[in-house]
Amino acid sequence: MAIAKAKLTEEEFMRLPDDGRKYELVDGEAKEVPAGFQHAAIVANIIALFMPYARGRDILAASQAGFRMVDGNIRSPDVSFTLKSRLPQGRPNKGFGNLAPDLCIEIISDSEDRADMERKVGEYFTAGAQQVWHLFPETQTARVFTAPAAFTDYAPTDTLDGGDLLPGFRCRVAELFALE
Repeated sequence: MAIAKAKLTEEEFMRLPDDGRKYELVDGEAKEVPAGFQHAAIVANIIALFMPYARGRDILAASQAGFRMVDGNIRSPDVSFTLKSRLPQGRPNKGFGNLAPDLCIEIISDSEDRADMERKVGEYFTAGAQQVWHLFPETQTARVFTAPAAFTDYAPTDTLDGGDLLPGFRCRVAELFALE
C-alpha cells in the first residue's frame, strides 16, 4: 500500500533550506527547475537590455521572484516584467506576487519538461500575463505567446519589440543570448 505524500503548504515551501537550486511549488510539491551558469548569464543580459525601457514604469525581476497562480502553484519565470500600475502602491509586496507578471520569460533547456512548460503558459495567462516568451539558447530562437495557444516563432535574425509593455524596446533575437 502506497502512502500518500503530504502536500507542502506555501509556508512550508518558503521554509525549505536553500540548496542553491531553483524550485517552484507545483501541485503541493517542490519541483526543481533546471538552471545553471549560462542560464543565469542570459537572464542578466535580458534584464540589462530591458532596464532602460522599464525604469520608472515597470518592475523587472529574475527567477528568485515567485508568483501565485490561480491554481495555487507558485511559479518563478526566469525574467518577469510587471507594470507598476498593477501593483498595490506601485511596489512589489514582500513574499510571492499575487498575480502573474505582464511578461513572463522562460529560458528553455533541453532537459525541460515540455508538458510542464505548456502548462505554465496556461497558468501565466490565467493569472493575468499579457505575453509569455520561451527562449531557446541552443538555437537562439524565441516563441512569443500572446495567448495559451497563440504564438509566433522568431529566428535569431528576427527583431522582437516590446509593444505596449516595453515601448521603444527592439532587438534581434540573437541579442537576448549575447554573452560577450
